[in-house]
Amino acid sequence: MVRHGQSTWNRENRFTGWVDVDLSERGVREAHEAGQTLRRENYDFDIAYTSVLKRAIRTLWIVLDELDRMWIPVDIDWRLNERHYGSLQGLDKRETTAKHGAEQVLAWRRGYAVRPPALADDDPMHPRHDPKYAHLADPPAAESLADTLERVVPFWSEVIEPALRNGQRPLIAAHGNSLRALVKHLDDIPEEEIVGLNIPTGIPLVYEFDDNLRAVDHYYLADADKLDKAVSEVRDQATAAQQRQSSTE
Repeated sequence: MVRHGQSTWNRENRFTGWVDVDLSERGVREAHEAGQTLRRENYDFDIAYTSVLKRAIRTLWIVLDELDRMWIPVDIDWRLNERHYGSLQGLDKRETTAKHGAEQVLAWRRGYAVRPPALADDDPMHPRHDPKYAHLADPPAAESLADTLERVVPFWSEVIEPALRNGQRPLIAAHGNSLRALVKHLDDIPEEEIVGLNIPTGIPLVYEFDDNLRAVDHYYLADADKLDKAVSEVRDQATAAQQRQSSTE
């Protein structure tokens, strides 16, 4: 799994959600570094999965290019999207913290069952007005992590698990919260502990499974210092005293 590289709104410390922003220059570098790391560590893939959002798609393209695997099948599916941040989308995270308080913003960002304020149906940012979601009868106006898990886990069970059982080696390029939902499922993390889980951008996360597809090990392909710094950037983004060039949702 690889969380997409830093996006332009990550750089500006905004809630992003389903807004289809692209990678920043740093995000492009992170994607190249992820691909180079996978190549150096001799990883190879037979099939890839990503969301319909360009920051994840472009990350996947770059990683596959570094691996010389741009020819493998790619499954693009909205169920791997970032969680929908509702009317928070586009807002600065520190300003939102100053207005609503750190506890509320932490609940919106990292809580399990707390939805942010929803978009109105006539809001231009509502996904019902986006052709990418024309096939959805009732696209969300806001999501909690629990809502995100309800779409990510069926995608895992119906699409990725069969590929694994067929001996394929899948690569997933997705988002902070869609990957948090998947990790919660794979590691059976309790709801009360998920608030402490942060997924850094651009660092490959490897899962190993037994014959019954139970996760038996997982690890990031990064040294401890790099990983700690990257996780801290994600954790501290809403409360940092100074603007960070941070990797966020």
